[in-house]
Amino acid sequence: MVLFIFHWSTIVASYLNFKDLRQRLSFRDILTDYQIELTEKAGGQGMGYCPLPQHKGSEARRSPSFSAHLERGIFQCFSCGISGNLIEFAALMDGLDPADGADFRKTALKLAQRFGIQTSKPDKESAAKPAAPPPVTAKEPSPTGEEDEPGTDTKSALPVVVNAALEFELKDLDPEHPYLPSRGFTPETIAHFGLGACQRGLMKDRVAIPLLDASGILIGYAGRVVDDNTINAQNPRYKFPGMRETKGIRYEFHKSEFLYHGHAIAKPVSDLVVVEGFTALWWLWQHGYQDVVGLMGSACSDTQARLILERSKPKGRIWYFADGDPAGVKCAKDTLAMLATSRLVRLVIADGRQPTDFTEGELKKLMPF
Repeated sequence: MVLFIFHWSTIVASYLNFKDLRQRLSFRDILTDYQIELTEKAGGQGMGYCPLPQHKGSEARRSPSFSAHLERGIFQCFSCGISGNLIEFAALMDGLDPADGADFRKTALKLAQRFGIQTSKPDKESAAKPAAPPPVTAKEPSPTGEEDEPGTDTKSALPVVVNAALEFELKDLDPEHPYLPSRGFTPETIAHFGLGACQRGLMKDRVAIPLLDASGILIGYAGRVVDDNTINAQNPRYKFPGMRETKGIRYEFHKSEFLYHGHAIAKPVSDLVVVEGFTALWWLWQHGYQDVVGLMGSACSDTQARLILERSKPKGRIWYFADGDPAGVKCAKDTLAMLATSRLVRLVIADGRQPTDFTEGELKKLMPF
């Protein structure tokens, strides 16, 4: 067994697509980062006192002359007359000149690193031609590599709602099914995560795993087979919610849009553990690492990276405990590149082993906090 612990403190982006970055940045997050509070009105309009250090006139500061359109990412102070977009706002807050190319790029790079956003060069052909209809998207891998996320149906013109609240709950789940104790999970752990074997329906012969959004609202169930001998192409190890249409609305589940167990992290913590799969998360929680979240697959999306950063204190540590297979190592390195520019990240990789293979004593040596 070989164990690796890495710390990357800086990763410099070689290319910045400013337009892409502007679209993906959140003005609300930037304001929060500068500890600025505005009164939000209908339509995403925020009003308040001008926070810009370049603002002139103390008398003018007494009136709420600063307006920010939080959705469009633009601002204007009706007193000092300064206006611009959210990148220019950050430059001004740092005492830089957004009209200076070097200052603007410096600010853009800082924001990309701060919020874990990676941009890429626009494709030359796509830039020269009108946008084509989106292709059917590749499905995102599950914790074991199976495909589970619905593809985009270009023929459907129905409005799409992602990760909506579920209108029902599965009943009569069996928390005492032998599968869970056989994996070493205690009744306390089973109860905390609401686990139980399902006896009928689409989740028959699977452990039903409630999926809760950041507000703790049930948005679906994942299902893990209880008998590995039944796993095949038609019966994957994990099953995720599918697409459904109700009353002219199409409902889709995207696991890349939230973190498993993220709702349990009510405020930023000093040490946050990130894992890929469900059982790894349950195992670590059971052994005292209760500030733990899961990607539910061998890929980390931009949204998940942002959610991870939001749950970690600026001077805190993120512990990425990777699966010890090639897919897990690749996911760990990709995720590290997204997070390490904004936080101290410790990457723990156990060659050929999974997090569930470690005893409590071994875990405490790997993550001593």
